[in-house]
Amino acid sequence: MAVVWLGLFWLLAFTTPFCFGANVTYDGRALVIDGNRRVLVSGSIHYPRSTPDMWPDLIQKSKDGGLDVIETYVFWDSHEPVRGQYDFEGRNDLVKFVKLVKEAGLFVHLRIGPYVCAEWNYGGFPLWLHFIPGIKLRTDNEPFKAEMKRFTAKIVDMMKQENLYASQGGPIILSQIENEYGNIDSAYGSAAKTYINWAASMATSLNTGVPWVMCQQSDAPNPIINTCNGFYCDQFTPNANTKPKMWTENWSGWFSSFGDPLPYRPTEDLAFAVARFYQLGGTFQNYYMYHGGTNFGRSAGGPFITTSYDYDAPIDEYGLLRQPKWGHLKDVHKAIKLCEEAMVATDPKTTSLGSNLEATVYKTQSGKCAAFLANFGTQSDATVNFNGKSYNLPAWSVSILPDCNNVVLNTAKINSVSTVTEFVPQSSADDTATIDAFASGWSWINEPIGISSDSAFTKPGLLEQINTTADKSDYLWYSLSTEVKEDEPFLKDGSQTVLHIDTQGHVLYAFINGKLAGSGKGRNSNRKVSIDVPISLVPGQNKIDLLSLTVGLQNYGAFFDLVGAGVTGPVQLKGLQNGSTVDLSSQQWTYQVIEFKFLYIFRLT
Repeated sequence: MAVVWLGLFWLLAFTTPFCFGANVTYDGRALVIDGNRRVLVSGSIHYPRSTPDMWPDLIQKSKDGGLDVIETYVFWDSHEPVRGQYDFEGRNDLVKFVKLVKEAGLFVHLRIGPYVCAEWNYGGFPLWLHFIPGIKLRTDNEPFKAEMKRFTAKIVDMMKQENLYASQGGPIILSQIENEYGNIDSAYGSAAKTYINWAASMATSLNTGVPWVMCQQSDAPNPIINTCNGFYCDQFTPNANTKPKMWTENWSGWFSSFGDPLPYRPTEDLAFAVARFYQLGGTFQNYYMYHGGTNFGRSAGGPFITTSYDYDAPIDEYGLLRQPKWGHLKDVHKAIKLCEEAMVATDPKTTSLGSNLEATVYKTQSGKCAAFLANFGTQSDATVNFNGKSYNLPAWSVSILPDCNNVVLNTAKINSVSTVTEFVPQSSADDTATIDAFASGWSWINEPIGISSDSAFTKPGLLEQINTTADKSDYLWYSLSTEVKEDEPFLKDGSQTVLHIDTQGHVLYAFINGKLAGSGKGRNSNRKVSIDVPISLVPGQNKIDLLSLTVGLQNYGAFFDLVGAGVTGPVQLKGLQNGSTVDLSSQQWTYQVIEFKFLYIFRLT
């Protein structure tokens, strides 16, 4: 009988995926993994913003840069473009991404949201939510809560089925519910508090075995950890002394939008912010972004967010190291890790060394000691005395002393290599032949101006664009044929007519009788377009065709989901000399949604 049981044991050993789970909890100092407090460095990489072939290299470069954790959002609209129809393939293969992080020996922070902002189209919500009867997003609304719970539970169940939570032996040590709701919750009134309490309860009921966080949510209920987002979070304090000081978004740069300068954050400033956070009691910090990547397809939000989501991150859009940022931060991480034993054993004690000068000491009963010396003045270098020694502190810098004696790094002093990436065209004798062969494989068509499809329809008045296209396309034609009589004042007096158009954005082209008459475009800071176009009309029928374009849907703000687009009016004809006005807004307009389908044919010879 003993032999039978022994045989059964070995059979199970080779056929059952035993998972030795980690116990992840927290206290007032840090996350606690298997009984050990940890000082953790994290970085955001959004799996749909790079290709699966890039993932292993990006993860390895993150590990080489001193990261412990990879943080990512989960993008609902990508995974469920049609309700009940899911996509977890290719760039959407979340399970594969998390497993690759595990293979590299790193942890994962899974920010389920499912609202993500992220400069992503519609904040990551699938637009079909908007059309559910009675729904109101991100508030105490039963239709929305039902959908949010369904999707959140699906993601959690997927992770559990693959044993990806730390409690199952996987890499996921944290999850996030909601996202920066505290920035805008006052607009939702008393329902906001009810909603947040519900979201917290719903998330914890899913029994992931790891802590949940809410970023920018000062009233996050227990046991949810409230965390900080921003350029600087050293002064942040969690809402209970039983929760650790955590920074979920340290903005390594900023997103770029069409028409605006490319953002840039100096390496020294980023390093200063990191060191100050750990100096003043922080134990978990995440770079948003560590690799920004690319907004593929129509995923960019905004409006007017660019295709590039480079973010001036330590790893650039193409997966190349951005130096000296990557290298200097690696050195900062090494210096902070040298202090970890002292940092997790005790609370920091900070004293003033003068104006804008501070010393923070972590000293244990066993004699372990680590210190941070900070000059948070922006103008002048300083010399300070600490523990009987003199130290020079450049302006806006932190010196790290893992033994409370010797400086291993100052954040303002960069020792890593600096590089500049250039794209260099490669010429060859076959260039001309190659270009000719490539061009011969392409064909093109001239898109007709105005209505050209049987799918066009006519409605009185001007329709809001997003409700009309359901975000299936960025393009909508508004077309009107209007009769101008010979005795119209603006024809009789010879004055030129002005076509006035007001829109909710984002780009507009106006055609009169088949010819382009004028255009206008908004920008990220003001999506609306208002134009006055001088036009020439003729007696009889005149064709007005307005092509309205969206450039990414709104992704942030209270009630962002209700922000419209398209030609909402008024649309008016105005006579310059006589002041007469004809309002065309309520007339019968014909509409056509333009859906482009691209077919790429490559000939290999």
